[in-house]
Amino acid sequence: MQIIHPINTFFFTLFPSLEKRNEEEITTSLKKYYTYGPFVPKVTIQDQVIYVEVDTMAIVTQEADFNQAVSLCEKRDFQAATTVLKKLILRNPSNSEYHRILGQALSEQGKQDEAINALIDALRWDAKNGWALLMMGNIFARFKKDTTTALKYYDQAILANKVDHYTLSNIAYLLLQENKLEQAKKYANEALQIQPNYPNALFILGLMAERENASHTAFEYAILAVKQAAPTDPLYQNALQQAIEWARSLSEDFEGEKAMVAYRSQLEAEGGTEIEIEKDDNIAVVAKMEFAERYNRKHHLVKYKSNYPAVAHLVMHEMVHLDFVIQARKVNHNQLFLSTQQNKNTFLEGMQPAIKKLKNKGLPQENIQKFTEGVFNGLNLQTFNTPIDLFIEEFLFKKYEKLRPYQFLSLNRLMQDAIASVTDKMILEIVPADIVSKSKIYSLVNALQFQDLYGINLIDKFQASEAELEQAQYFFKEFNDLKNKRQPAEEYLLVKQWAKALDLNNNFELENEKQYEAKSNIDTFLSQLEKDPFGLETPEDPLQQKEMELFQQNQQAEGTNSAVVMYIVSALQFFKNKSQDQIKTIAFEIAMLGTMGIDPNKKDYIIGNIPEKRFSGTQVLAYYYTSWRLAIPEHLAELGLDYGKEFEMAMKLA
Repeated sequence: MQIIHPINTFFFTLFPSLEKRNEEEITTSLKKYYTYGPFVPKVTIQDQVIYVEVDTMAIVTQEADFNQAVSLCEKRDFQAATTVLKKLILRNPSNSEYHRILGQALSEQGKQDEAINALIDALRWDAKNGWALLMMGNIFARFKKDTTTALKYYDQAILANKVDHYTLSNIAYLLLQENKLEQAKKYANEALQIQPNYPNALFILGLMAERENASHTAFEYAILAVKQAAPTDPLYQNALQQAIEWARSLSEDFEGEKAMVAYRSQLEAEGGTEIEIEKDDNIAVVAKMEFAERYNRKHHLVKYKSNYPAVAHLVMHEMVHLDFVIQARKVNHNQLFLSTQQNKNTFLEGMQPAIKKLKNKGLPQENIQKFTEGVFNGLNLQTFNTPIDLFIEEFLFKKYEKLRPYQFLSLNRLMQDAIASVTDKMILEIVPADIVSKSKIYSLVNALQFQDLYGINLIDKFQASEAELEQAQYFFKEFNDLKNKRQPAEEYLLVKQWAKALDLNNNFELENEKQYEAKSNIDTFLSQLEKDPFGLETPEDPLQQKEMELFQQNQQAEGTNSAVVMYIVSALQFFKNKSQDQIKTIAFEIAMLGTMGIDPNKKDYIIGNIPEKRFSGTQVLAYYYTSWRLAIPEHLAELGLDYGKEFEMAMKLA
């Protein structure tokens, strides 16, 4: 078949990309366009007319055999494919692709010399057959161990634009083996130009950096390779093991200690209190910060367990806790995490089945008490620390690059401990499933961050349910939304929100540090109580104000009155343990109050059946609506209060 195209305006309408191209470029493009499988047309230009000769007869008579040969190669029946290809070559020896695929089939059968001969024939018919050039390079590199000859073919393949990132990375690795680092680096970077973040190329750059004694750079490249590789890829494990090895080597230098000394001096200057650091293998946690104010000391004290890897990271982590507290104190937002005996008693009610199991096993009461308190304290530690720890690790990762090997080793060990704590059969037999699940969710959030920072995917090892993983992912998203715009003490918002989402908010109280200290001083407390018995003039906790602001922003988007929602939540909590008759009594009392009019802007309403509390007008209306909806719903419409949406939202929150 002959196709004729006069070179005119209409031709460039059909092939607009060829306008302003020379004859050679037009010929090359049309060959590519009219190529069908292995059948390349002949294109000539004469007197401003293009002639395209397509060998349709060859296509008709040979295509089926060619496709059969390709299919046999895909099925790895290379011997049968060889037979078909040799017949095709006898019929049409000028087809470069027949020779190229024959070379591939022979190479797969271990006949490398015959494969080279077939590939040379392919290149004699088409010197720019990029895949034939690549295969020649591979054979000389892998089987002949002749890097010099391999590179000649690889360079020609690059000129033919047939080299992909796989091949370029292979070339880089070959050159690395020959210790030709500059050339290897060039090919690895070219691979990354084609496929950014290709893990093999990144790992090879890491190996090169190690050869050049750039250990930190080598570690960073290994981590990048881990992040980009699939966990099932053998490279993932290779890069991970190399990262661990390099991190261990780096953690033996003094970069961690240098960071600790500098950071401690900074915090001592900012906070005005000295910091001491000591080893203590008897503490219940891997490391802890004992604040001077809480321990009645003149100095803060960081304690750590010495049997954990990269303890410099543990100490730095605890000092960031202090840093965050210093920031929060400057704006009077610092919060104290308080847990009373009443909180503990409430928690222990849910632990009764576990306590009964332990008693039946004959465990002494002292041991049972120690166990249950350990579960309570451990869950509280997770509740308080998990959101804050996320901000701390993000801060350390970004600000202290030289500390990353320490952080990597330390977090990896802590993740292993976390996995064991929620998958150990003995723990699962004793601890209520609900508590294990909540602990697992918090640990999964940490695991998601570890994966984000260092590419290590440990999620499956937690054996989490779909619901647990979804909750952890939602928490992690909330953290990510806040991390780059965090203001001092905003991490406490996540402590409260996540605890509420997991129904753990009854295990503790968060209280503003200044207000707690004022209450602890009996003279100050009594004086304030005398002046403002109903707390109407006491400034609201700034953190609570911030929490309300965020809530209101969300509610505005949903078209509800956020203040009314929160007051209805309060009303639902108040009415929770009241009988229908008790709620009716309050409902009728508020109705009587309503006959005189309720001003939403007024702040000192009194409801006799809710003693020792003053209400704003909006609060009264919220209690009014809630009491009638709970106790007298048939007459609710008569109140004229359109709080349906607010009530539904409050029910979800409460």
